Amino acid sequence: MHEKEIVKTQQPKENYLMADNRKNIKPLPKVESDSYKAAGKMKGFNTIVTGADSGIGLAVAIAFAKEGANVALVDLKNNEDLKTAKKRIKKLGVKCLTFAGDVGDEDFAKHTVNAVAEEWEDIHVLVNNAAEQHSQESIMDITAAQIDRTFRTNIYSTIYWSREVFPYLVKGGAIINSSSVTAYKGSPGLMDYASTKGAIISFTRSLAQNKEFLKKKIRVNAVAPGPIWTPLIPATLGSSYEEHAGVPMDRPGEPYELAPTYVYLATNDSSYVTGQTLHVNGGTVVNG
Repeated sequence: MHEKEIVKTQQPKENYLMADNRKNIKPLPKVESDSYKAAGKMKGFNTIVTGADSGIGLAVAIAFAKEGANVALVDLKNNEDLKTAKKRIKKLGVKCLTFAGDVGDEDFAKHTVNAVAEEWEDIHVLVNNAAEQHSQESIMDITAAQIDRTFRTNIYSTIYWSREVFPYLVKGGAIINSSSVTAYKGSPGLMDYASTKGAIISFTRSLAQNKEFLKKKIRVNAVAPGPIWTPLIPATLGSSYEEHAGVPMDRPGEPYELAPTYVYLATNDSSYVTGQTLHVNGGTVVNG
C-alpha cells in the first residue's frame, strides 16, 4: 500500500477537501488556506500522522508537506478519503506512504512504524492524532465496549505508536499528541472521551521527562484544540456549524487554523519546548 511516486507541486485551492462522502457536510471544513506561507522548515523530514484522512490530521499532513516533509498517512480504512489525501500530498512534491488499520492495535502500530522505517530509515516526527468519540448523556449508557474502544483508539494508540517509533526517531525529533479542550473543562456528553484526552496530557508530560527521550533530545508536546469543524462533529454529535461554537470568538475553528501549531512543535522553532500543551480554542481560558 506504500506510495513512492513524487509529483511536482501544484498550487492548492483554499477550500480543498477530501473525498466525495464528505461533500454533504456544510460548510465544508477547510484543511488548507492560500494564506499559509511555507518556508521549507521541514525539508527532508520523514513524518507519520495518524487520523490523517480528513480534519485536523489532513490539515497537519498538508502543512508538513508544504514545509517539505515526507508524510506517512495512517487511518482506519483505505477509502476514498485516504486516497484523496494521498493525492494532495503527492501534488506537493514530497514522498507519501499510506497505511490503513486500527491504530489501537499494537501489532498494526509495530508493523506500520517498521514499514515506514524500512522505506525511509529515520523518522523525524510522529503526530498521534487519531481519535474517536461517542456521545452519551447518561453514564448509565456508557458500556464497557464503548470505554474499551474509546480508550484503545485515543490513549492506547498514543502509547503504542510513541513506543514503536522511539528507536527510529532522530536525535532532536518530536512527538506531538492531539488532546482536547475537554481534558481541561470536561464534557458531560463525552465523559470517556474527555478522560482519554486528559490521559494524553499526563502521558505527554511524563514522556517528555523520560530519560531515554531526553538523552536523544526528543521533544514531546500536545495540542489541545477547542471546537474545530471536522467531519467527526456532525457524524458523532449531529451538531450544526452554528451550534458547534460556544467560545469567545463565537465560531468553530477550521482544521487549517491548527496546522501551524503542529509545524511549530515539529521544528527547531520549538527547541526549548517540551512537556507542554498549546491551546488553539477560540479564546477559552483553561488555566492549564
